[in-house]
Amino acid sequence: MGLLTPELLANIGKKAAPKTEIVTRRDIRKYAIATGARLRKYLDGDEAPPLYHVALFWDVVEMDELSPDGVSIDRLLPKFPLERAMAGGLEISYSGKIHPGDVLTANRTLTDIYEKEGRSGPLIFYEVIMEVTREDGSVAVSEKTTRILR
Repeated sequence: MGLLTPELLANIGKKAAPKTEIVTRRDIRKYAIATGARLRKYLDGDEAPPLYHVALFWDVVEMDELSPDGVSIDRLLPKFPLERAMAGGLEISYSGKIHPGDVLTANRTLTDIYEKEGRSGPLIFYEVIMEVTREDGSVAVSEKTTRILR
């Protein structure tokens, strides 16, 4: 082991620039249709379905700015010595519903980086906390994402 340098670990606590988005009825409807949400309140765009916030804050980038996995490159993360990523866990807590007209701000923080030895070699884990707040400062969604690099 020993892939994690002091320089890499110094990124723990790094914050991304806040992102603010306005929730629209049309975007809720598009998300509901794309994900197969069947409840009328979602299809009519009256309320956002679960996980709507994830796509709301994805970067919209050109094709040449995508990673080999087909997602936008996360500028919050440092360059890791391992690059093959897989999901490690997702914990989401909702505090109320999301409706059209809501102005939401996402704040993301890299909260941990650690290493473990796997059957086929070293693994790097990192955790990112995203807190989505409303205009009044109340929390709409808290999310902890863990990714594993091999």
